[in-house]
Amino acid sequence: MIRLIDIHTHILFDVDDGPRTEEESLQMLKQAVKEGITEIISTSHALKPHYDVSYSTVERQLEHLSKLIEQNDIPLTLHSGHEIRLNDKLDNLLNHKQIHVLANSNYVLIELPSNMVPAYTKDMIIALKSSGYTPIIAHPERNRAIAEQPRKLEQLIREGALAQITAGSLTGHFGKAVQKLSLDLVRANYIHTYGSDVHNLTTRPFLFFKGLYYLEKNKELDAVDILLKNNERIIKNEQMIMLEPYEITRRKWWSIF
Repeated sequence: MIRLIDIHTHILFDVDDGPRTEEESLQMLKQAVKEGITEIISTSHALKPHYDVSYSTVERQLEHLSKLIEQNDIPLTLHSGHEIRLNDKLDNLLNHKQIHVLANSNYVLIELPSNMVPAYTKDMIIALKSSGYTPIIAHPERNRAIAEQPRKLEQLIREGALAQITAGSLTGHFGKAVQKLSLDLVRANYIHTYGSDVHNLTTRPFLFFKGLYYLEKNKELDAVDILLKNNERIIKNEQMIMLEPYEITRRKWWSIF
């Protein structure tokens, strides 16, 4: 059986900007199966100014949702995780189990501020790597600084970070400019994993299959294969497939947004 794993989701109810109710969470889980997804890593926000879902809340809600899955015969497996806003105390919090890694692996999902790449990002990546963690940068295609100068992402990759593309970015859900940049990043080997970043079934849906189809339509079959295999390697806590990145021409911000 092929394991289709969504590594970036907001499925816990009434904790961040994801679903508001238990029923909404349940409907999202049912929709995941329709998308072909077999496993989900729950990545509620941590250390974000407006949302900071605790370690214990994630555990408690995942246990509750797992029971709902069993009661409703939904063929889906859930894993714990967090989407963690970049923080200079990150490695210490991880070491003391105050925030979740992805599926009990050595991989951690890191969110940058939307408009910049902080000066200490490189140092934080080095610190995480030295502590045995591998950071995955969430949706870099939606970061203004990286959109202006993709080399900023390449530099983080060369320091040991990985990057996750969002399904909706590939489908054009965030606009044509983000869609084009997303494909460019994939083709430049700047992207290693794939996730939906689903928040609900209306304004921020899964689009998991559609994103993969967009890559296939643009003759990126090898990329699809690598992304899905790397998602599985997170669950197995194995080293990912990485191809040598190459430089993308710098862009002016007004041509992107």
